[in-house]
Amino acid sequence: MDVQGIVVYIAVYAIPVVFAITLHEAGHAYAAKFFGDKAAMERIRRIRNVDERHHLTLMCRDLSEIGQFAKVDNIQFRLIKANTPGNYTFILRASRDVPRRLLHPRHTIGVRIPDHVVPLALLAELGEPLLSSTLILPDHGVALNDAEEIRAHLDHQLDAIIDAGPCGLDVTTVIDISGDRPVLLREGKGDIRPFGFVKAALH
Repeated sequence: MDVQGIVVYIAVYAIPVVFAITLHEAGHAYAAKFFGDKAAMERIRRIRNVDERHHLTLMCRDLSEIGQFAKVDNIQFRLIKANTPGNYTFILRASRDVPRRLLHPRHTIGVRIPDHVVPLALLAELGEPLLSSTLILPDHGVALNDAEEIRAHLDHQLDAIIDAGPCGLDVTTVIDISGDRPVLLREGKGDIRPFGFVKAALH
């Protein structure tokens, strides 16, 4: 089966599943169909060893899809539009379309628009977001970024591994824009300066 066939198979037939994607951009992620049964969400949290206080992220196709699942005002919209697609995860207030089981206790959710052909192809086939989390194991300090290494650690816990080529160790920059001013939660590959943060002050 070619790459396109695998993408269509996972998107149409094999979901809800939990799978891993290695990407050239920042992001090496577990993913599961957003509206799949809650077992996939629980499996992601179990693999990551995190609870509901850890934000899961909706990987979305575009700004309109983000607007369906998150509350976005004009300022937030301009910030997201200017910095997507790309290497950012944004924390926003969730809309009523997000199931309660996915919500952080603050009723927030992570959202991002990837800049890579593979997740974009999956999202196009699905017609809805993918639930994702950075691929960091509890006993690892950095994200796994090699398909064979992922297989060695997680072969029996994932339904599929999509090898989209080698990638670096950089993760997305995570910025909480749910409040009055942006809060930097994690500095990663995305430039923090457009949000008023100064790199030199953080080191």
